[in-house]
This record gives sequence, C-alpha cells and structure tokens, in this order.
Amino acid sequence: VQLVESGGGLVQEGGSLRLSCRTSGFTFDDYSVTWFRQAPGREREAVSCINNSERSTYYAASVQGRFIISNNAAERTVYLHMNNLKPEDTAIYYCAADLRYRDGSTWHLANDYGYWGQGTQVTVSS
Repeated sequence: VQLVESGGGLVQEGGSLRLSCRTSGFTFDDYSVTWFRQAPGREREAVSCINNSERSTYYAASVQGRFIISNNAAERTVYLHMNNLKPEDTAIYYCAADLRYRDGSTWHLANDYGYWGQGTQVTVSS
C-alpha cells in the first residue's frame, strides 16, 4: 500500500489549493481515506474523510464550508479542495487509508489508520 500526497505550497490568505493523494496497492473502493494535518507544536488534527465506495464524507468543524473532499476511482486519487485558506490552516497535510467504513464517530481516530503518506506542506501567509 502506498499513498503519495502532492499539491501543497505557499498561498496567500483567502487563496485556494488542491491537494492530491494518489494511492496504490489496494482495492480503491474497499478503503476510506482521510486527510489529517499537523502544525508545529500542535496535535495532529483530522480534517476530512471519504469512504471511497459510496463517497460519504466528513469534515472537521474548522474546515466545514471551505474544504471539499472528493475522489476519482479511475485515477485512484483522493483530492482535498481547500478554499478561503487562513493562516491557521498552515500545516503538513497527510492522507491516510483504512480498510474499514468510517462513520461520524470514528473517522477522526488517527490510530485506526494503518497506511500513511509522507505529507505535503501547506503554508498560508497573512
């Protein structure tokens, strides 16, 4: 199983970025994929999750209405569309995969995810 993130960078406040998590080594529809982020000195935070088969999604309150998670099964890729970015969104963003359906009470549990990417840096300047 391999997860590779890309799309991070430096953007001004109010700008947009699209992160990509390209996957391989497993049956795409069998997995859920979640984006986490971690800023220096802060705990890792679950950002958004998608169950690949039915495309049910979950969002942290801090990004609800600004971020959109989506997937493309043909490309085996999960995207995180980030709009109206704020300086507090600055962090390393990781995607993680789990061979279980995630629901509203479990999607944010980082210890449940067995596969992680290497991360991509997002920096939002004010």
